[in-house]
Amino acid sequence: MSRIAKMGVTVPTGVDVQLKDDQITVKGSGGELKLPANALVKISASDGKLSFEPTDESREAGAMSGTMRQLVNNMVVGVSKGFEKKLNLVGVGFRAQAQGSRLNLQIGYSHPVNFDMPDGVTVATPTPTEIIVKGADRQLIGQLAANIRGARPPEPYKGKGIRYADERVVIKETKKK
Repeated sequence: MSRIAKMGVTVPTGVDVQLKDDQITVKGSGGELKLPANALVKISASDGKLSFEPTDESREAGAMSGTMRQLVNNMVVGVSKGFEKKLNLVGVGFRAQAQGSRLNLQIGYSHPVNFDMPDGVTVATPTPTEIIVKGADRQLIGQLAANIRGARPPEPYKGKGIRYADERVVIKETKKK
């Protein structure tokens, strides 16, 4: 069995977890998230704590119990605290502007690049070269941040582009004559 699954998930006050045969629903101040249940994992709730047990002794059931535990933990943290990703724009004239649920980027192309944010996700630009993507769904936040970064990833010679706030770009040495 997975060592991660043995820890269980503590459900804080203000978060409601509903376990059904085919779906797990987590509600909180940050929204509502749903996850399809896996037949290889038995989930039980007692005293504000969720425990995860594999239904049989197979390798897949042991691995899936740890995976389900972490997915449910991410849902509980997401609806209570939320997740955020920070991105920085590096380059002359690179700008970002949030307008409601839309992000407008001017990143060195002849046209502006626009991203529409789905429901439950907010985008903020405290400065013109900083982007903060916030929401309850960890996977969705990470994917949106990767899509934004993919519009202009940092290039290796000058480091220009969109990068994560904690990303370190290794600059290559230019060609010598």
